[in-house]
Amino acid sequence: MLASLGQLLVFLLDVFFWIIIIQVVLSWLIAFDVINIKNPQARNLVALIEKATNPIYAPLRRFIPPIAGIDITPIIVIFAIKILQGLIISNLIY
Repeated sequence: MLASLGQLLVFLLDVFFWIIIIQVVLSWLIAFDVINIKNPQARNLVALIEKATNPIYAPLRRFIPPIAGIDITPIIVIFAIKILQGLIISNLIY
């Protein structure tokens, strides 16, 4: 039972990891004007991804300011996800 719960948590953390990666890539594509945010589909996609990530980013952004104009909260969240996955795998699955 605990092993299947651990696998589910690892899977959900992995999905969130990929959502963060997609958000970072989208922000680069928007910054370099590859994707036009005036497009309704692109705007909806960005809004959907922001709704998924902002609850995690908002508390961190209060304590971690951008460094040289670069938001490093996605990097910190990715590190936290990988650490959590490692803890779950070592304690719950095996």
